[in-house]
Amino acid sequence: MGVRLVSTGSCLPDKVLSNFDLEKMVDTSDHWITTRTGIRERRISQGETTSDMATEAAFKALSSTSPEEVELIVVATATPDAFFPSTACKVQSKLGNKRAVAFDVSAACTGFIYALYVADSILRSKDIKNALVIGAERFSKIVNWEDRSTCILFGDGAGAVYLEASEDEGILAFDLGADGSYGELLSVPSVGSNEDFPFFVKMKGNEVFKIAVRTMVESAKRVLEKASLKAEDISLLIPHQANLRIINAVAQRLNIPQEKVFVNLDKYGNTSAASIPIALDEALRQGKLKKGDLVLLVAFGGGFTWGSCVIKV
Repeated sequence: MGVRLVSTGSCLPDKVLSNFDLEKMVDTSDHWITTRTGIRERRISQGETTSDMATEAAFKALSSTSPEEVELIVVATATPDAFFPSTACKVQSKLGNKRAVAFDVSAACTGFIYALYVADSILRSKDIKNALVIGAERFSKIVNWEDRSTCILFGDGAGAVYLEASEDEGILAFDLGADGSYGELLSVPSVGSNEDFPFFVKMKGNEVFKIAVRTMVESAKRVLEKASLKAEDISLLIPHQANLRIINAVAQRLNIPQEKVFVNLDKYGNTSAASIPIALDEALRQGKLKKGDLVLLVAFGGGFTWGSCVIKV
C-alpha cells in the first residue's frame, strides 16, 4: 500500500507589501533586503485568518473531490487562529465536512513535512483512505513591524495537498529530526489570538543560517539514500523558502543545478509551514513537474526542526 499525491492548491492574500513599502516603515532599503535575502515583496493578510487561507487552499486542492468525502485533515501552522479549537477543526467546519479526523501540527517552518509524514503514516494503516494536508500561516500577526531584522522576512499564505491511499508509491521516503537545544535562536515567547498581543518572533540570523544549511543538506542526503536515489535523479528541488542564500548553498552542496531548484521567495517571502506547499502547487501549475517526475522537499524551522521528503508526482 502506498500514498499518492492527487492534487494541490494554494491561497495568498491580495495585499502586497513591497520592499519599497518597508523603506517607509523601518530603516532599510530594497537593495539591502534583496541582496541579503532574495525577497522583493510578500503578501499580508488584511483580515483573513489562518483558517480562512487554509480553507481556500483546501477548496482549490479539492477541485475534483467533494469536501464531504475527506477523511483526515492535518494543518501545519505556528500561527493558529486560537489555542483551540484547532485550525484543522475550523477548516473542517468551513469545508462543510462532519466526518474527518482533524488536528494541527506545530513544527514551525518544517511543519508541512511533519504533517505530510503523519498523514502518510495514517493512510498506510488502511483505516483512512484520503487526507488533506495543509500548511497555513499568518506570520504578520507575530512580526514586530519595528524590527527590521525580522519584519522584512515573513509573509502570509497557505498551501494544501490532497492525498489518497494507492497501490502506486507516490511518497517514497521521509527524513525528520529535531534538536531542542537550539530553541532560543528562533522563537516566539508566547502566542495570543488578539490583534495587538506583545509577543513577536525573535531570531539570531547568523546562527540560524549556518545550522539551517548544514541540517537541510544532511537531511536531503539521508532521504535520497532511503529512497535509493541520487541527487541527479531529482527533477526538482523545492526547499523551504526562507532566504535565497540558504537555498543556493543547499543546492550547491547537493550538486543540484539552479534550473532544477524552484524559488518563489522573491514574491512571497518566508511563509513558514506554507512555503513548500505553495511552491509545490505553483511548480505543478507552471508545468515545472510532469507525471513521473521526482521532487525533493526539504525544510528547516524553529525548534530546531528539519525534514525532507521525496515524492513521485
